[in-house]
Amino acid sequence: MGHLSAWWYTLIVTTTRPRHQVTETPGLAHALEVAARRWPEKSTSGQIAALAELGAESVERENADRKAARRRLVEANAGGFEDAYPPGYLEELRQDWPD
Repeated sequence: MGHLSAWWYTLIVTTTRPRHQVTETPGLAHALEVAARRWPEKSTSGQIAALAELGAESVERENADRKAARRRLVEANAGGFEDAYPPGYLEELRQDWPD
């Protein structure tokens, strides 16, 4: 019945930081099983926090890897299309542009 309450059951908390609620989906349940094996000494909320931190590190690493891969592609193709446009192409194109 406590889950139907309109207010938190912890009236006095030891933090001024925002608190978040998370519904335990099948995916989260699996993640918590994995976390319990990795951090058996942590509470469930501690395991969720640890998973979130590792997830953020993983996403940041993935973003950095994608950025590096795009940079490598750009650098590999830089200057590779010199013959695609004849000399003076841009100047000729810009002749019709208003001043």
